Amino acid sequence: MIPFREIEETATKDVVKDHNINTMQIKSKSPEEILILFKEKNIDENWTFIEYKPSDTGKWTHSYHRYPAKFIPQLVEKLIDEYISSEYAQINDPFMGCGTTIVTAISKGFKASGTDINKIAYLITKVKSTPIEPVYLDRKIKHLLAKLQFLESSQNSLFRTNIEPLIPQKHLERINYWFIEQNKNELGIILKAICDEEDETIRDFFLIAFSHILKNCSIWLQGSTKPTRDLKKISTKPYNMLKRHLKKMQRGNNSFYQIIPQKIKDNLREYLNIKIQDAKKQPVNDNTVDLIISSSPYVTSYEYADLHQLSTLWLDFADNLSEYKKEFIGSAYKYCNDKKLKSNIAQDIVDKMQKKSRKMAKEIETFFIDMQEVFDESYRILKNGGRCCYVIGDTKLKGVGILNAEVFAESLQYSGFIVDRIIKRKIPLKILPQKRDLKTGRFANNHEANSEAYPIEYIVIGLKE
Repeated sequence: MIPFREIEETATKDVVKDHNINTMQIKSKSPEEILILFKEKNIDENWTFIEYKPSDTGKWTHSYHRYPAKFIPQLVEKLIDEYISSEYAQINDPFMGCGTTIVTAISKGFKASGTDINKIAYLITKVKSTPIEPVYLDRKIKHLLAKLQFLESSQNSLFRTNIEPLIPQKHLERINYWFIEQNKNELGIILKAICDEEDETIRDFFLIAFSHILKNCSIWLQGSTKPTRDLKKISTKPYNMLKRHLKKMQRGNNSFYQIIPQKIKDNLREYLNIKIQDAKKQPVNDNTVDLIISSSPYVTSYEYADLHQLSTLWLDFADNLSEYKKEFIGSAYKYCNDKKLKSNIAQDIVDKMQKKSRKMAKEIETFFIDMQEVFDESYRILKNGGRCCYVIGDTKLKGVGILNAEVFAESLQYSGFIVDRIIKRKIPLKILPQKRDLKTGRFANNHEANSEAYPIEYIVIGLKE
């Protein structure tokens, strides 16, 4: 039998009351029993957060930059409130993405640590987690916009400036592919003005605003999560878009600054510890983290390097985009040929996919092998009594059920965790494509697809005893 404990709020015939944690414990479960447990799990409406509007979920700095599949801050806040009682806690996120967990931890006065292999994700998280004194920020924004104000006039204004456009020449071919000449040159002028800013904190703030507007200013198909050109698209003028978004970011910073504890404003470096690196290598010592909250990549779901390629090109984050893609967990460009799966549930999924697509089977195998190592690292850094909370959904690819959550539950146990709790929730506000073509496994427009991609998701919680 594989060690397994599931927390329930209603008693069943094989549970025993534990008064210390005021929950119910079910006896150890095998992989087969895990599958049954998930199948019978009911949706917990307390974790749907349907009452929150976009203005609530995008509060503070959470609207700085678009990001796919991000979870809402209210989910992170609820987990922290349930599991953290010490004011000196450290919260970790090995897949920090756009920084929802990190920002929330900072807002509550906790230490925050985490990683992301995606360089633009790291920059987003860094900027979103850094409160800036409002009067100082206002002065800096006004100075930048005044410097670039000539761009607000006619097209010929580009030739009436001494600002030489900063356009990464090694990526020029790809930039020309995505941007019309007028916008390319205007963006180059904006980028040069931003890079001339001497204060790194302000410069990073401006770079995130710049990164956010790139999609609107390009011929990238606006509603697409895949790199697709729309040759009929009328691109937004960069200066106008930048001005609007900087003002929005400024309002977010001002509200964020008001709620941040003074101890963090005085010494942010002591509280914020984030790195650009693999999730399997966290920048913290053994037994130092109180709680991990993370939403991992979904196998074969997104190529984050592709989704953020406009930012990667303009900010010169990679010499070679194809090589850069290979570093990402869940990427179709990455394989593990010298390691074996531990999870029986995962192996069954891989075996079924082998009959449909050997390539996709290898991608799935690699993803679950990688995630097993991430769980091992989670166990290393957590204190005894600490918990890891992984937010993940199940889906289907080529008719094969990809039971991510069930595999996570089993894999956590191989890393030494007891599965403490499973929460099943609807995801009405999560920014995800909602439909998938069952035959190809690809995301599709709603009118073309025949399957819900991620109608619900789970929070799988492991306890280190």
